[in-house]
Amino acid sequence: MRVWIDMTASAHVLVFRPLIALLRARGDEVEITARDYAQTLQLLELHGLEAEVIGRHGGRSRLGKARSLGSRLGALRRWASGRGFDVALAHGSHELTMTARRLDIPSSTTFDYEFAWLQHQLGCRAATRVVVPDAIPLDRLARYGAESPKLLRYAGLKEEYYLADFEPDASVPGQLGVDPTRVLVALRPPPDVSLYHRRSNPLFPQVLELLGRRQDVHAVVLPRTHEQRDYVRGLDLPSVIVPERAVDAQSLIALADVVVSAGGTMNREAAALGVPVYTTYGGRLGGVDEELIRDGRLVPLSDPRALELRKREADAHLRQRREPAAMLELLLSALEA
Repeated sequence: MRVWIDMTASAHVLVFRPLIALLRARGDEVEITARDYAQTLQLLELHGLEAEVIGRHGGRSRLGKARSLGSRLGALRRWASGRGFDVALAHGSHELTMTARRLDIPSSTTFDYEFAWLQHQLGCRAATRVVVPDAIPLDRLARYGAESPKLLRYAGLKEEYYLADFEPDASVPGQLGVDPTRVLVALRPPPDVSLYHRRSNPLFPQVLELLGRRQDVHAVVLPRTHEQRDYVRGLDLPSVIVPERAVDAQSLIALADVVVSAGGTMNREAAALGVPVYTTYGGRLGGVDEELIRDGRLVPLSDPRALELRKREADAHLRQRREPAAMLELLLSALEA
């Protein structure tokens, strides 16, 4: 079987890494396309995955995003045409599902944040299957045409599936210059260029200011863009570390004492790994985060002074592992439609 996977953001590399390994282990051919955005290409390289780079992010403006979408759709169609794909898989890449539909290729898309309205209006309606966590209420999905039998749901977090075989590399904090006697905090800035996160979020700079001047803390910031990296470095905070390139973020999270993130994936990775995590997200919370907050696995942060900063002892019982083969089976059900 020939499988096409499109990756348009950093998290997609992590989601598909174990699924690609499963497909190739059973003899399937997998080809990857990727958009040049954030750390997507660096993470592909880090995980030893080759991809055809097609297109880049359109920036902050709606006009820029529209132009990028049109250009990338045409390029993907030219690239995929005649390659004989049996199925196409994506994590929120509406470009893939739209292109696959034009080329009569069965496709599956998955996502875990339901309020990216335009992305899901385009992507879900074009997809053969839509695969999402069961924490997302059905009425929030119906507006995108994602209903049975197109809609399939899974238990838990996607991170519990793709981190099932993960064990942290204990050397990562040291490679970044972290002092092991200090409280290690992993930080992720807001998704500045996302259409669904338009409101200003002053909380992240406040957290940076607080942590960056504490001598008992080392705060490692994982920026999304070069602009964010330059901004954080320009603050010249003595207790803040900003890596130059993409790092083994999952090891950093697993070994951190605290995680503070304005983005969904890093929050949920921390929850899946049993690490205390605070969210500074300024947009509307999705069903997955709402459930994590109810369960006490994610804490909303409105005041940096509320952070509990102390060294922790790892507790293996807090970690949840799920079988990635079950996720792959749901995605491949597009072949049966």
